Amino acid sequence: MAVPKRKMSRANTRARRAQWKARPAALTAVNAPDGELLVVPRRFAKAYARGLAVR
Repeated sequence: MAVPKRKMSRANTRARRAQWKARPAALTAVNAPDGELLVVPRRFAKAYARGLAVR
């Protein structure tokens, strides 16, 4: 694991943390087994299409 050689200042720490940004989940349309059209996050698309995930 990388270990810093020197202490990082509070200003630099906060500036680094400020670069991180959350993004909304990518949504995709899926046909559920019961014929209903659902808009779900892409990572759950297969589960909804197979009927494994329940709303």
